[in-house]
Amino acid sequence: MRKRIKALTRRTRDFIDDVARTSPARMTLGVFATVITISTLLLWTPWATRHGHRPPFIDALFVSTSAVSVTGLTTVDTVEYWSRFGQTVIMLSMMVGGLGVITLSSILSLAVSRHIGLTQRLLFASEASSSRLGEVGALVRVVLIASLAVQSIWFVSLFIHFQALGHPTGDSAFFAAFMAASFFNNAGFSILPEGLEAYVGDWGMTIPLVLGTSMGAIGFPVLLDVLPRWRTPRKWALHSKITITFFLSLSALGGLGVWFLERDNPASFGNLTWNEAIQAALVSGFNAHTLGLSTVPVEDMDSATWLLQDAIMFVGGGSASTAGGIKVTTLAVLIFAIVAEARGDRDIEAFGRRIPPSTVRLAVSVALMGALLVGTATLTLLILTPFSMDMMLYEAISAFSTTGLSTGRTGQLPTSGKAVLVALMYLGRTGTMTLAAALAMRQRRRVVRMPEEAPLIG
Repeated sequence: MRKRIKALTRRTRDFIDDVARTSPARMTLGVFATVITISTLLLWTPWATRHGHRPPFIDALFVSTSAVSVTGLTTVDTVEYWSRFGQTVIMLSMMVGGLGVITLSSILSLAVSRHIGLTQRLLFASEASSSRLGEVGALVRVVLIASLAVQSIWFVSLFIHFQALGHPTGDSAFFAAFMAASFFNNAGFSILPEGLEAYVGDWGMTIPLVLGTSMGAIGFPVLLDVLPRWRTPRKWALHSKITITFFLSLSALGGLGVWFLERDNPASFGNLTWNEAIQAALVSGFNAHTLGLSTVPVEDMDSATWLLQDAIMFVGGGSASTAGGIKVTTLAVLIFAIVAEARGDRDIEAFGRRIPPSTVRLAVSVALMGALLVGTATLTLLILTPFSMDMMLYEAISAFSTTGLSTGRTGQLPTSGKAVLVALMYLGRTGTMTLAAALAMRQRRRVVRMPEEAPLIG
């Protein structure tokens, strides 16, 4: 019997190893789906709810997908509906999902085969913007250690803060662990009984929220590149320079824009003190990138504010990060291409470097695939629900970009509408690049090239 088990284990490992080496993108999608399935089954148990009854399957699936994809959208109240066991499942799902699907599949491949194949290294290096293929295995371990270390730091900070506010020690520890995971992984879930809006003027909550979100959203490659050389920015990689520049620029635009549009709205910024308004604007500048938590009620904001946040959510954060969206580097490359075309430059340049045409084509593909997914989902939601377009567009972009901000209509969607957002969260988190790589297993190489002729544009 023992020999049969060993033989079966060996064949299973060989099979997974073969898939990891030959079809890493498909393996990534499969691993991610498996984690969602396990999380769903755990949340579908009676122990996961406060009332002790099994929740509807669609709600368990929706919340588990939202947690693993670190989105934050939810169909039920996280505080009132889920038990401590259910909240723990959500927290662990956020932590696993925050590592990123590429990192997750690489870790699985490393655990199974004791190495990462060349194909797997190439895929991970592409996602992590690393050209040193021999260091990818070490990079995976660094990502795992760094993720746990940073979340531990925020845990200690939040635990001390919750203790100072008078919460019991056990609650303070669990609140701190859950919120640290939510902040760093940009997950958008909250289990604070009084809600995050009660902390609108609390720097002890605002600082961990903003810094934790930023560290998770700019991406591990940027952190690993910048931290050892933070005093010499000129030595940073082009990817790091672009990511930090555009991430901070969009954050400033988002914060100032939300404050300007909502400054007279009594339901959001209108009745806040200057201290509260500054902190709320600061949070608003970063939450649309992918965090999904807000210290002011999003559902009471003006539709113009929603549109501004739509644009920032669609862009998202950095590559190989806990953020979603098409990524800030994609937007940057498209802007650089437009500027170069407007100037009549032959090359597309940024920070003293030339960007190859293949990168521009990839940026265009990612942006268009993202727009197609969001557009299709929005149209489907408009057909399935009685809600307005601005609401459904907001929900669709929030799901695709794994942000988690909501107009308050997520729980009111029919089962079919919830299923649409589940699919969108899955596709948004696995990434348009990974999805494309899974569907197109190899590059097409053609010996014969057609004659060149340019069609009219514009």
